[in-house]
Amino acid sequence: MAWFALHFLLILTGSCRDTLWLIAHGLTIFPSSVDRTAQKAEHFATTALAQNLPATNPVRRAFFTYLHIAGIERGYGYFAPNVPASYKLVFELHYPDGRVEYRLPRVHSGAAGLRLAGLLDEIARTPYDRLREYLIKNLARSVWSEHPDAITIRAVFGSITFPGINEFERGERESHKFLYAYDFSRDDRTAETKEP
Repeated sequence: MAWFALHFLLILTGSCRDTLWLIAHGLTIFPSSVDRTAQKAEHFATTALAQNLPATNPVRRAFFTYLHIAGIERGYGYFAPNVPASYKLVFELHYPDGRVEYRLPRVHSGAAGLRLAGLLDEIARTPYDRLREYLIKNLARSVWSEHPDAITIRAVFGSITFPGINEFERGERESHKFLYAYDFSRDDRTAETKEP
């Protein structure tokens, strides 16, 4: 009975953490006055799931192992997953003749578009710069295969903030915020990494 209670407590904590993260980052209809409270509660849930411990900590590894085996590590947030267009990735292609072109990642179906939106969300949420760079580099490789004459590619990753209903009615549109930029040279080595 204790194992059963612990299992469902972990499900509840994981669900609350995901929902609180969305509220804390202003991605819901809740007023901004609850953002700070949601940040504190989300921090508590993250701590309860041992996610604030170092990656090599055995307690954290045990929790992660159980959460992954049980399938409760993600996907139980109250709000719909993969709400599209919260992050944007733009590739700036530089050619030997000085020409510069801009490209977005291409998809061939609606399902692939949802997967890309989910991947961009994951890239934004990852706390590890090297992993984020690796994921963006793999997306840059597909762009490079379509534009083999380019000598460098700068990948610019940012967030998109959509206006509320009142702002939209006043004519305001989405705004963009720079988060990261990675420069890749032709030999696929990173030339420069920038963070805000």
